[in-house]
Amino acid sequence: MVRLLDIFFAVLGLLVLGIFMLGATAINLCTGEHKVLYKQNRVGKYGKDFKLYKFATMLENSPNLSGGLVTAVNDPRVLPFGRFLRRTKVNELPQLFNILKGDMSFVGPRPQTRPHYSLYTPTQQRVIDDTGPGLTGVGSLFFRNEEQMLVDCGCDPIRFHDDVVTPYKGDLEVWYAQHKSVLLYFKIIYLTAASIINRHLNTLNYFKELPTPPPELMALLTDEQRAMFSVS
Repeated sequence: MVRLLDIFFAVLGLLVLGIFMLGATAINLCTGEHKVLYKQNRVGKYGKDFKLYKFATMLENSPNLSGGLVTAVNDPRVLPFGRFLRRTKVNELPQLFNILKGDMSFVGPRPQTRPHYSLYTPTQQRVIDDTGPGLTGVGSLFFRNEEQMLVDCGCDPIRFHDDVVTPYKGDLEVWYAQHKSVLLYFKIIYLTAASIINRHLNTLNYFKELPTPPPELMALLTDEQRAMFSVS
């Protein structure tokens, strides 16, 4: 059932959003490093790697520059047009082809690079492997402002990402696997689209009994978001 929905929405997305993809392709060819697609190994279902597609938004040598695999707001490695692609999420649209290929679903845990995947606990890895990766999910909605969080944390962003963000992201992916349903699938797709249109939408209001974030993350949430979690 979910696979049929994935194919339907991927084809629909290509038909509706194809004009934006063609525009991004043309502009990338004429600007920056003249590279259209960025391909990166990510960990997929059953722990197997696959090539994830995105529109190129950063310098090709970015992983070897300061910041490594972690990107923060105003990262100097991001190309001028890349900032627009990342802000509007247009850079993620090539993953519609990943969905058609069966590499990933529309909804599920975001696929990580092998170094970041290794930061998950063995239990989190096992659940994520069995669930399979997605274009969007509960973790993606919670951390849709992750780049800003890495700036606002007031500490080393790489340490904050590895020690605080990733463990909680793993908890959210496990929560999704435990509550997975067709209804939740549609809810997450709707909230993803709505949050792109309205960047101030509090998507957390639409989920109940999410794992409580650690104090370092809680401090970065709005008062309305913090009120959703019972803190002892």
